[in-house]
Amino acid sequence: MATAEQTGTSVPSAAPSAGEYIQHHLQHLQMNFSFESAKQKSLVDFSIFNVDSLVYSVLLGVIGCYVLWRAARQATSGVPGRFQAAVEILSEMVENQAKGVIHNATSRKLVAPLALTVFVWIFAMNAMDMLPVDALPALWHVAGPAIGQPDYMRVVPTADLSTTLGLSSSVLLVCLFYSVKIKGLGGWTHELVAAPFGDKVFLYPVNFLMQMIEFAAKTVSHGMRLFGNMFAGELIFMLIALMGGAWAWQFNPLAGGFWLGIGHVIAGAAWSIFHILVITLQAFIFMMLTLIYVGQAHDSH
Repeated sequence: MATAEQTGTSVPSAAPSAGEYIQHHLQHLQMNFSFESAKQKSLVDFSIFNVDSLVYSVLLGVIGCYVLWRAARQATSGVPGRFQAAVEILSEMVENQAKGVIHNATSRKLVAPLALTVFVWIFAMNAMDMLPVDALPALWHVAGPAIGQPDYMRVVPTADLSTTLGLSSSVLLVCLFYSVKIKGLGGWTHELVAAPFGDKVFLYPVNFLMQMIEFAAKTVSHGMRLFGNMFAGELIFMLIALMGGAWAWQFNPLAGGFWLGIGHVIAGAAWSIFHILVITLQAFIFMMLTLIYVGQAHDSH
């Protein structure tokens, strides 16, 4: 019997295994923007960027700011429409939370809008997880290789640790700014060595070390909490998608393939509904921790 190679017919490619499918979807579209030679590169190369996370986070940030700007532009003193009412409810919620944490009215003029922006931005980035797992990556599967780029695409920026740690590091910078602004450079510097164990010279090194550990712990936990929850949610969506893939490639009612397809639909719908709560709660928690940390920067120890 002649083989496919002898007859000139093409052999259909096999479906990827579960491990290959997940591994492919967990790869970022990365680009190296370094102009140095390979010999000059260090072991830790900071010139490699996750382009997909950067593009989607910036795009969603612009969309979120536009939505808030549009709501402010269309605000009227009369009966508000649904869009204006929704944004006003959200703004009042953030303002009330800020009042309970930050007692400096002058600081709230900047911090409250910042917290609102953080909530809307992170919610938008989290909501990308609600898109079908293979929707945008399938488009990039065609467009990427056509323009000479790798066939990788992740669309949830908050499932990228570099994104969440970047956000938490930005919050740290805001906290440091208000620490110096409220207490003065001298007062904040003295606090670094005088708290938490007391203003004793022999305790200065220990106090300073504890302050550095606190700053690092807050920043890392702030970013890791958001990343861990969104990464886990993304992974569950991939596992649910594998159920549908197994049904599509191995459809056999007698072998139970039909029930894999039914399970794929039910599990996908149930997890999507539950995930709406997850993405909203994670955005709220990140916003609240931002307010709490900035509020702590106003307090004296």
